[in-house]
Amino acid sequence: MTFQSIPKVELHLHLEGAADPDFVRQIATEKKIDVSGVFDETGSYKYKDFAEFLSVYEGATKALKTPEDYARLTRSVLENCAENGVIYAEAFLSPDFMGQCDMVAWREYLAATIEAAGAAERDLGITMRGIVTCVRHFGPDQARISAKCAAEVAGDWVVGFGMGGAENAHSAVDFAYAFDIAREAGLRLTSHAGEWCGATEVADTLRDLRVERIGHGVQSIDDPKLIEQIVEQGIVLEVCPGSNVALGVVPNWASHPIERLRAAGVKVTVSTDDPPFFHTTMTHEFEMLNRTFDWGDAEFSQVNHTAIDAAFCDADTRANIKARLD
Repeated sequence: MTFQSIPKVELHLHLEGAADPDFVRQIATEKKIDVSGVFDETGSYKYKDFAEFLSVYEGATKALKTPEDYARLTRSVLENCAENGVIYAEAFLSPDFMGQCDMVAWREYLAATIEAAGAAERDLGITMRGIVTCVRHFGPDQARISAKCAAEVAGDWVVGFGMGGAENAHSAVDFAYAFDIAREAGLRLTSHAGEWCGATEVADTLRDLRVERIGHGVQSIDDPKLIEQIVEQGIVLEVCPGSNVALGVVPNWASHPIERLRAAGVKVTVSTDDPPFFHTTMTHEFEMLNRTFDWGDAEFSQVNHTAIDAAFCDADTRANIKARLD
């Protein structure tokens, strides 16, 4: 079995962030939208730091104007995932980009996405579920609107609510009301934290938003007491090593804390985050984990089973995916 063919579970994947540059250019050309500023001379996404990455990310989404665009995007993303052995993926969806939080438009965008995901499951054998996310730097008031959009469609396919964006914008507690809306709708909760703002941000997020998963969370390694808390509470970290290296969260793969976190008893999973932005795939992540930390079948099996156990899907879906992992 190769690294590519190993069945994989991915929990941290931004739908728009997984759009291939060629896909974005094609959509933009069809609509006569100028997105040239988001690409470099090689045709890759162009950014030099995290702030510019966010700007380029949002710039690329301007080409996605209709529910049909999102259906095509979903199919493209899931084809790429399936080619790299992913059999279950949870994708972050933002009502801010899908209909600008207009409830009628949001439902239309979501329906097109779900239909495309269902076709991909039948054709490619990959299962997708959605996690609605608010965008932190859009502010707490906008997050409440996103949470209401999530609450309206909570069910078997939209299974969670989370938060991405610039981690240094506002405080975690400012978003507590939005997370309460989602929680009351029965959605399970995750949030980006500890990517840029240190272990304290992870602690604040756990306390104020009461999430069960943390996106990234790698800065937790700097606080032994927080690590103890994470282990004791069974908090799962959605770790994206290639993303962290590409954005400069850590200087290189060898310095990434994923193995130290795992060895400390933290439940870690592996994901790609925004794969074409970071020139990665799940296959590449596994290859680099093997090359850097000598991970093998036992470690890959562990992270995959941790991921499906932590997935927000229903019990029947979890059982089906587990059977395929085994």
